[in-house]
Amino acid sequence: MLHDWLNRPHIVEWWGGGSARPTLEEVYAKYLPRILAQDRVTPYIAMLEQAPIGYAQSYVALGSGDGWWEEETDAGVRGIDQSIADPQLLGKGLGTLLVRALVEKLFSDPQVTKIQTDPAPTNLRAIRCYQKAGFRIVREIVTPDGPAIYMLQDRPGSGHDRR
Repeated sequence: MLHDWLNRPHIVEWWGGGSARPTLEEVYAKYLPRILAQDRVTPYIAMLEQAPIGYAQSYVALGSGDGWWEEETDAGVRGIDQSIADPQLLGKGLGTLLVRALVEKLFSDPQVTKIQTDPAPTNLRAIRCYQKAGFRIVREIVTPDGPAIYMLQDRPGSGHDRR
């Protein structure tokens, strides 16, 4: 299922580009350690009325490696990524609901201080989704995947949260 989703054009466009279509073996190699809790990334399957509709993941930003978040010093920062699998479900507010649910779950852990995300500057649908879910644009950055918009949501009540 995840292999199929990761090869859909509307997901490939933002998750690695057309040349990054993963093989089934590559999906197993990358995502199986996450499923087995052997990785710093936690995977989730988004469900709607008992049907899987999307993939999400959270990760500890500090110490991500491979050029990611090298300046981060706060062990409480989590990053998120997600996608809706079926293009027919885009534009219906489900992405915003998914992000809000993931943020709520992550903030249920008292050690989580902030949640970050980094959509491509041209991914206006994702940027708007994150804004509707309470994220603020901080600045444009360059990641190992290229230019991105760094967005944050602070723990509610932290004195830093702004919506």
